[in-house]
Amino acid sequence: MRAGFFSRPSGAIRAVDDVSFSVAPGETLGLVGESGCGKTTLGRAVLRLVEPSAGEVMLDGHNILALKKEELRAARKRMQIIFQDPWSSLNPRMTAGRIIAEPLQIHGVAKGKELWERVAELMAQVGLRPEQMRRYPHEFSGGQRQRIGIARAVALNPSFIVADEPVSALDVSVQAQVLNLLMDLKEKFGMAYLFISHDLSVIRHISDRVAVMYLGKIVEEAPRDELFKNPLHPYTRALLSALPVPDPQTRRKTIMLSGDLPSPANPPPGCYFHTRCPLKETRCMEHIPQLKTVSNGHKVACLLAEER
Repeated sequence: MRAGFFSRPSGAIRAVDDVSFSVAPGETLGLVGESGCGKTTLGRAVLRLVEPSAGEVMLDGHNILALKKEELRAARKRMQIIFQDPWSSLNPRMTAGRIIAEPLQIHGVAKGKELWERVAELMAQVGLRPEQMRRYPHEFSGGQRQRIGIARAVALNPSFIVADEPVSALDVSVQAQVLNLLMDLKEKFGMAYLFISHDLSVIRHISDRVAVMYLGKIVEEAPRDELFKNPLHPYTRALLSALPVPDPQTRRKTIMLSGDLPSPANPPPGCYFHTRCPLKETRCMEHIPQLKTVSNGHKVACLLAEER
């Protein structure tokens, strides 16, 4: 952060702080947390769309952060992103066909007749008609625009895709179509996803493992069914208690958290969650809990959960 007339450094914001995770080939890791916790920054940092100040991002044994310009350009074929807003992520001056063709042209994968045959194939794979490639983004619905973004992301057959809330701007019926499309593409091409969302029902539908993020840190990580069945962190429990239950006969107590997410520019001492935690103890204000494995594949960063 900078302040004053001369814009001198006045402090720093750790939008993502000491985060470590892995995604296996063909696996979907769901990343969930409330707005402002650092989910999007983490996804962009993994792809070097924003430059991390420290750390490593390993792809097939190579540190992405250490690659030079030409090496990074080649590595980008292996990793792509699906943006949250299907409108602002598409160039309004380019047709759908040219948007999808752009990565193929940049990396010299195809040209001429072969290029447009590949674009038509990609459009068909995501549920669009090849004759629609001459239309502009404003001529498509929101769901169709997101399909264009997905076609662009999978054009180079990447092994890893960051999906940054790809269905949050869509109607519920269209959300289901896009989610099923992403799952079908993963099954067909064996891609790995880092799927970012604040919607727990979407995360439960598409993820193999789930990581919960709070104020720049991962506070819990577990296989999907294990996390939804046995949440250990108080923040995860509060999130799950707000998830609607389809059975009207089922009664569940909603855990109401007081206050708002603290500012990452001035995080509280000790456990970042203690200012809103209903179970906090004095030691929670003094010690920063580390993400530790408490059972098979289940990790949590909570002093109280470690004793259970």
